[in-house]
Amino acid sequence: MAEWYEEWFASEEYLTVYKHRDDSDAKILFDLISRNINAFNFHSVLDLPCGTGRHSVLFAENGFEVTGVDLSAPLLNIGIERAKNLGLAIKFINEDMRNLSFRKKFDVVVNLFTSFGYFITDEENFGLFETAYRFLVKGGVFVFDYLNPQFVKDNLKKYSVDIADGTKIEQIREIDDGRVVKEIKIQGPGKNKRFFESVKLYESDVLLDELVKTGFTILNTYGSYTGEVFNKKDSKRLIIFAEK
Repeated sequence: MAEWYEEWFASEEYLTVYKHRDDSDAKILFDLISRNINAFNFHSVLDLPCGTGRHSVLFAENGFEVTGVDLSAPLLNIGIERAKNLGLAIKFINEDMRNLSFRKKFDVVVNLFTSFGYFITDEENFGLFETAYRFLVKGGVFVFDYLNPQFVKDNLKKYSVDIADGTKIEQIREIDDGRVVKEIKIQGPGKNKRFFESVKLYESDVLLDELVKTGFTILNTYGSYTGEVFNKKDSKRLIIFAEK
């Protein structure tokens, strides 16, 4: 049986639900990343996972050599077509980020848009930090963009419904056994589908400690894409810059 992320990220409905996460949203985060790494002489980036390549494209347009990895072939295909249309030489690889077959060092590794906490065990989830460390050059930087667990717990919207392109999208959210779980019901002409998301909630202190334990030095933490200082109670995001 396929895991939730295999089914959901391979579906055409995923892009409908998250169409508000557009290129302008990616540009704001890219600008924050640029401000934090512009003092380094960096050239290469590993976007892990890269989805449709929103951030990969921005890095490539700004002169970086980019490798994007994702498990979802449909999302990767969108990125490949986008890069082709823009004349960008991005290397896209269809692999599970837990089992990368290639061996290369990068100046920057990014994990963006809450692409973390999908797996059942802590060992699998924190394996991302070890992977990022292994693929970075000495002095390279890991950029980790995650939700703020405390904000999610305090402000969880349990139910919402939207209409997009004639399709009804219902989202039911709950926190169950330390995970934020979302059920997504999609109904439209000839369409009646149901998907799930399930993300483990790790407190900021736990994540920072785990990064340090892996070998990283914490450079900066932010609570929004615009660069606000992280506040455990009020920040919507937790964005960490860590150096190998």
